[in-house]
Amino acid sequence: MAPRLCSISVAARRLLGGPGPRAGDVAAAAAIAPLHSSLSNKSETLSQKKKRKKKRKERIGEAVLPKLHLDEDYPCSLVGNWNTWYGEQDQAVHLWRFSGGYPALMDCMNKLKNNKEYLEFRRERSQMLLSRRNQLLLEFSFWNEPQPRMGPNIYELRTYKLKPGTMIEWGNNWARAIKYRQENQEAVGGFFSQIGELYVVHHLWAYKDLQSREETRNAAWRKRGWDENVYYTVPLVRHMESRIMIPLKISPLQ
Repeated sequence: MAPRLCSISVAARRLLGGPGPRAGDVAAAAAIAPLHSSLSNKSETLSQKKKRKKKRKERIGEAVLPKLHLDEDYPCSLVGNWNTWYGEQDQAVHLWRFSGGYPALMDCMNKLKNNKEYLEFRRERSQMLLSRRNQLLLEFSFWNEPQPRMGPNIYELRTYKLKPGTMIEWGNNWARAIKYRQENQEAVGGFFSQIGELYVVHHLWAYKDLQSREETRNAAWRKRGWDENVYYTVPLVRHMESRIMIPLKISPLQ
């Protein structure tokens, strides 16, 4: 049986109306905020036009992507679609599954080359992107299979960049440790990169809210054995990142 490939796409969206505050620019953000209220009516109208343009592009995506998800002629399905809330701002994250491995991926890509509606969506989308990054992933067998779920939930995508040669050790530790993180059904899926930046692991978690996230994570530390997983896996990590994400309307993971 061919493995299920997953593709994760992270797109940085073009900001409307100028650059926003960067990390550490709290004072600058506070100084800029009062200026927004003193803009002329003409500037406000321009801002409204940009917002309408952005919403129109989002509606195009909402119309096109679910069609691919439901069309049995395309061997791909949506796992989830999100906008970032905390972490690097103005990003959209899309996770697709290809059932049938690399042949399914190539079949899907070849069909999309002739899909006029999808090509128009890509053209429209390109006008609001600053950058776009893809990875091909495989699922860890010991993680939960990502299944559609009801909301509302927030999602945390934790990304770990490992030292080369440590993926097996990482997997062996987490195969034992995942049992400590099932209490609130927070474990959604675990993936590792095959193409793109290598030795990258993504863990996807779901929580009702940030308070639930804190309580669930604290509860893991009270379970005997969880601390051992942290002790043995932290030395394998070169860099880690956390994103808190809000699902889009079209996301099967709500």
